[in-house]
Amino acid sequence: MSQPVTALVIMGVSGCGKSSVSEALCRLNGATAIEGDSFHPAANIEKMSAGHPLNDDDRAGWLDILCDELRRSLKAGEHPVLTCSALKKKYRDHLREAAPGLGFVFLELTREVAADRVSHRPGHFMPASLIDSQFATLESPKGEPLTLALNASEDSVEELAEQTNAWWLKHGFEPTH
Repeated sequence: MSQPVTALVIMGVSGCGKSSVSEALCRLNGATAIEGDSFHPAANIEKMSAGHPLNDDDRAGWLDILCDELRRSLKAGEHPVLTCSALKKKYRDHLREAAPGLGFVFLELTREVAADRVSHRPGHFMPASLIDSQFATLESPKGEPLTLALNASEDSVEELAEQTNAWWLKHGFEPTH
């Protein structure tokens, strides 16, 4: 077996189910959820809420914070599951530098499903108008090391969590319960 997966990033465009799958996975195996959206600075949230997509500069500080959170969680002996769009390869590589053995679970879905889910999601800062920009920014992680791609358009949250857990177990995860 290659390097064991010590932590996961649940990734994809807005509306793919990152938070729901992370919560279900952590209930299933005792891993520790880290909600990436909760670490966005106020300026990023204001920008997205106003319908403006983030650029690389906007995301840089946020990604640094997420790297710190991954390191903190691993140092505490936890198995972190970070939710993060991680749309570009350079963002994923930055996260990989913080956590050797970092695995990625790409929740892939259609633009139509993403737009529908986001438009029916109450209380979230990300408007459906930004879905197109997310798909334009997305660099598919398929073929990258320690990466699992799943169909989030058709599979349920529970199925996605179970598939992720099975893959993680195959890649060296040792559950805490």
